[in-house]
Parts: sequence; C-alpha cells; structure tokens
Amino acid sequence: ATRAGARGTRTPSRTHNSSSTLQAPQPASTMGGRPSKQSKDNASKIIDGKAIAGAIRLEITAEVAAMKEKYGQVPGLAVVIVGSRPDSQTYVRMKRKACDEAGIVSFHNEMPESATEEEVLKVVSDFNANPACHGILVQLPLPKHMNEEKILGAISLGKDVDGFHPLNIGALCMKGHEPLFMPCTPKGCIVLLERSGVELKGKNAVVVGRSNIVGMPAALMLMKKDCTVTVVHSRTANPEEICRKADIIIAAAGSAHMVKKSWIKRGAAIIDVGTNSVPDASKKTGYRLTGDVDFDEALKVCGKITPVPGGVGPMTIAMLLSNTLDSAKRFIVK
Repeated sequence: ATRAGARGTRTPSRTHNSSSTLQAPQPASTMGGRPSKQSKDNASKIIDGKAIAGAIRLEITAEVAAMKEKYGQVPGLAVVIVGSRPDSQTYVRMKRKACDEAGIVSFHNEMPESATEEEVLKVVSDFNANPACHGILVQLPLPKHMNEEKILGAISLGKDVDGFHPLNIGALCMKGHEPLFMPCTPKGCIVLLERSGVELKGKNAVVVGRSNIVGMPAALMLMKKDCTVTVVHSRTANPEEICRKADIIIAAAGSAHMVKKSWIKRGAAIIDVGTNSVPDASKKTGYRLTGDVDFDEALKVCGKITPVPGGVGPMTIAMLLSNTLDSAKRFIVK
C-alpha cells in the first residue's frame, strides 16, 4: 500500500476510485498465429515482478539450505498479529507460507483484539531475547487502544526487518552510512530496476508520493544509487511537467491512474507501487486492482513498466525474506 503512516508492515488498504479505469489487457494481435512486432515490443517492456521475486526466493532458499548444512541453524522470523481482521490474517498466512518454502522458521503469535499494550510489548520483548528469532514483524494496523509507535519502537534494531527503525532510516539518509535493513517495498522497487537492467547512476528520478512506508524511503534509496531525485506530492504545483523530465518514475501515491501518458518521457522506466480497486462489473468482487499509472497508455511510450498486479507486490515478501536472511547471517555466521 502507499499510504503514509507509522512504520511497520501494514495491511494494504484499497482505494475505490471511479475515475478513468484500466482496461483489461488485450490479446496480442496476430498474423498467421504469430504476435505482431508491436505486441512483442510491448511485452519486452513489462517488468515481471512475480518472476524476479521467484528467482530471488530460490536464491534465498539455496542460501538457507547452505547455512543449515554448515552451521546447523536457519533464519527465524517472528510475526505478531493482534485481532482477527481477515485481510491481516491473509497477509500473515502469505508470509508464513513464504517462510516455509524458503526453509525459514516462522514464529507466530496471534493475540486477541482485547490484548493489552503491555501484553504485546511482552511478546515483542520475548522475541527480542530469543536467539532463534532473527527478525520481528508486527502486523499493522494494531487495535486503536494501542500505541503503534511504542510497540514498533520496542523491536530490537538488529531484528527490525521491516527497516523503519529511526536509526535505520537515519543511516539511509547519511552519505557513507548503510542501514542494517531497508524497508521491504521500496527496496523491492530498486531491485526490480536493477535486475531489469535499468541504469540508475546519474539519472533523473521522480517519486510520486511521500509516505513513510514507500515514497520517502524510495527517494532516499534512489539518492544512494546516485540518482537526482525529485519527490512529487499533493502540494506539488506542476507534477506533470516534473514527471515528464524523469528517466525513472516510482509511483506510490495511492491514486488510481494518476500518472498519465502525457506525464511520461519516452523510454522512461516506471515502477507502479499503487494498489487501487476500481469498479468492474465483470468481476465477482465487483472491482479489480489497478495501479497509480495508466498502464495501457503508458506502455505506448515507456521503456520499462511494472504491471498491477504482478509487479511490486511479490517483491515485498521476497525482500522481507532477504532481510531476515541478512539478519541471520549477522547472528549465525561469525
């Protein structure tokens, strides 16, 4: 999700928007059963986040197996969930399944909505002290009677695999310093660009959105990669003009189809973090997911682009596993 808020892994919220809607991908035009040149060109522009995330997860699985063979230990990730929100339950199940597939031990503590803040802090403290646990994740949102910042701030810096601890963000801001962990979704955006062969050094990059979860850390990471970075936000006077000069756009505003074809420089690389639901009577749910970029129109001018879904989404869990593995290496590999 792309909304601003307290640090931590937050269950994405979907923005219902009845403005211009993404058209379903059309079949490639064919001649004699073969795709046209235009359809091939368009296909080559699409950054397959699902495939890249899958490759990364296979690499992590191999590293975990090697760690187990050499040291007799594997990474451990603790997930704390308070309450019974169906969407939070779904995301936690996905994370646990990803851990199981990678050979990472998954610790799970599910607490009732009526749990006290002190009880949750005790659970976090116990995971901090558990040597088999190398990463701690608190699923957000927490119940209203709890102070999210206090609970998230109780997570040990060395186990803060979400990467939002003030010291991690501070290191991200400073030249010559490296954070222990980087936030998973923006880290995934950078990895998608790099693995797709997009040159970052010296390029003009625009981040649309300034949330604590994606926009701001993404801008800091791009600066670390020697990009010249501009952040476009709700008070920016001329967003279209600014975006049109960008070699790279990371769209993370949470506004369906905000970025139009006219905003995009020919050949630009676009990472679409937006996850918005728009009405669609053809779907059983009555809606479908779309991004912050007008995908079909952008495809006509961009050099590279991520789809929604299937772009950034799969990378978030892959980066969570990556951060957990990195943490385990610090604890296990001496």
